[in-house]
Amino acid sequence: MSPPPTEPRRLLVAITGASGAVYGLRLLQVLQHAPGVQTHAVVSDAGWLTLRHELNLAPEALRPLVHTLHDAHDLGAGPASGSFRCSGMVVAPCSMRTLAAIAHGLSDNLVTRAADVMLKERRRLVLMTRETPLHLGHLRNMTAVTEMGAIVCPPMPAFYLRPQTLDDLVDASVARVLDLLEVPHTLSQRWQGMDKVPA
Repeated sequence: MSPPPTEPRRLLVAITGASGAVYGLRLLQVLQHAPGVQTHAVVSDAGWLTLRHELNLAPEALRPLVHTLHDAHDLGAGPASGSFRCSGMVVAPCSMRTLAAIAHGLSDNLVTRAADVMLKERRRLVLMTRETPLHLGHLRNMTAVTEMGAIVCPPMPAFYLRPQTLDDLVDASVARVLDLLEVPHTLSQRWQGMDKVPA
């Protein structure tokens, strides 16, 4: 008897209204070519506004990059249930509004409901939070989601690998997220020591 077919590993990427829509887009572009990964995506209403404003992108541009593009208002979609086998979720970028909703368990759209599912099922949830400066409410919400099991991973520029372009900076942040999801990649160099950095 032949073994059952191996299911693809599902990952969910959510894009919300914070500045930095390029992080979500780049993540989808890389995951599209990741072997054994089936990518799902959901974009909040404010996320679509930011995609249009920052990248001039409409829904038609994202659909070819994913297996399924879910409607943020569809609380009956697969990712709204714990029985939907999804091994990881990234909110890229994660607005402070979305962070607050996740921290307080509001589940008022598919982004926040799917994030709540990831937490209750003890699955990997990565939040690329975007705001500066931060007030005490932001910091308390970050503490709350961390205590619940999420990973707060702000897209902080790193200069020790001597990035040359904006794409280098974006890829370095996306690479850190891919590491957290345990998705192999060659997006950026890995630190090998001070003497190994090109002059």
